[in-house]
Amino acid sequence: MDRIDEYRQITNEFLADFVENDLNAQLILDRSHDRYLVMHNEWRDEHRIYGCAMQLDIIEGQIWIQHNSTEIYIDRELIQRGVTPKDIILGFRSPSIRKMLAAAVN
Repeated sequence: MDRIDEYRQITNEFLADFVENDLNAQLILDRSHDRYLVMHNEWRDEHRIYGCAMQLDIIEGQIWIQHNSTEIYIDRELIQRGVTPKDIILGFRSPSIRKMLAAAVN
């Protein structure tokens, strides 16, 4: 299995595990474009809960964490599952911050 297929599998399994523990989470997979979302769409009493919990994309062989509104450290979870740290991009950070973080990893 090549690295991108491995990252797809790791991403899918990580998100499926997250959704399994949250009955109100919806897993949305766009495998043809390598975009993966977890959405919430529910009601709590009279309050609507709707929004993206997390979004991961695979871009040019790297996993981009585009959004994370959970308390989970997604990058740590992915590393534990076998993703190389340099292949994890914090897409929700500005390019200048990402550059400094990449330098620290290398």
